[in-house]
Amino acid sequence: MRKFLVVLDDSRECLNAMRFAAMRAANTGGGVEILSVIPPDEFNHWIGVGAMMREEARERIEVHYEVFAKWMRDRQGIDPGLVIREGQPVDEILAQIHEDPSIGVLVLGAGTDKKGPGPLVTQLTKSAGNLPIPITIVPGDLSKEKLEAIT
Repeated sequence: MRKFLVVLDDSRECLNAMRFAAMRAANTGGGVEILSVIPPDEFNHWIGVGAMMREEARERIEVHYEVFAKWMRDRQGIDPGLVIREGQPVDEILAQIHEDPSIGVLVLGAGTDKKGPGPLVTQLTKSAGNLPIPITIVPGDLSKEKLEAIT
């Protein structure tokens, strides 16, 4: 089964990327894998603090994941998987793509502010020509109705 890989982070545009991935998976018989990356902490010299911060980050990710997963299960009939990795976000996204051959599409949400589409979209589109899968970039301001129409 082909899976749509979508990144869970604190960005607003993440919501539309989640919706798009779930709707496309439901309409094409695919699955969804949600990836969240915990960036390296800056408290390596405080081992106890760093471990506690990572644990808090994992708990926060799991809570956010459950909100999206419930919506996907209830509305789209999709039971998404969750992968949590630690490291630089772009490196970990690329590693996940290379390690999981069932991932068929990377879905990213594009920001709508004047700063540009966001760091993940900016960095990953630079290497899009070398990726083994396509990237779908979902505009952050698309309405639910428009998303439903295009998926």
